[in-house]
Amino acid sequence: MSERVIMDEAAIQRTVTRIAHEILEYNRGTDNLILLGIKTRGAFLARRLQQKIESIEEKVVPTGTIDITQFRDDLEQTSNHSNEKTYEIDVNITNQVVIIIDDVLYTGRTVRASLDAVLQYARPKKIGLATLVDRGHRELPIRADFVGKNIPTAREEAVSVFLDEIDSRNAVVIE
Repeated sequence: MSERVIMDEAAIQRTVTRIAHEILEYNRGTDNLILLGIKTRGAFLARRLQQKIESIEEKVVPTGTIDITQFRDDLEQTSNHSNEKTYEIDVNITNQVVIIIDDVLYTGRTVRASLDAVLQYARPKKIGLATLVDRGHRELPIRADFVGKNIPTAREEAVSVFLDEIDSRNAVVIE
């Protein structure tokens, strides 16, 4: 199987920098701003955005992770939703501006699940969506507010994001 590199390490770094600036413009700074990354790669991208925003604004934005496993509609449900929070963050996100971060936006089902996970326990003032790659083929009416790169793909193609934190390389490839 051949792979075509769409974004290399430098392109990913530039994209994270641009998205950080766009989020700051959207929110008019860091006040009431929360970043929540969808496990696994979205969480690492959220940390990178947090670091970039800190270097720009010299303020630390609270950042956490979302586990959407129990909210997915494409897996057989083994139990009802537990009372355990599905996101991990050290601050209350009610009445805050929450930006959900994912690596690839595809059908929209992961994002729908992340919205359910957040809204079950909190009522943010506003929720935005940032994604490194938007590959199209939406099944739900979901659109990202911040997109690193739009990559038109065929359904049979796979878009893979590799991040140094877990993959020992930084790249976005189509296989």
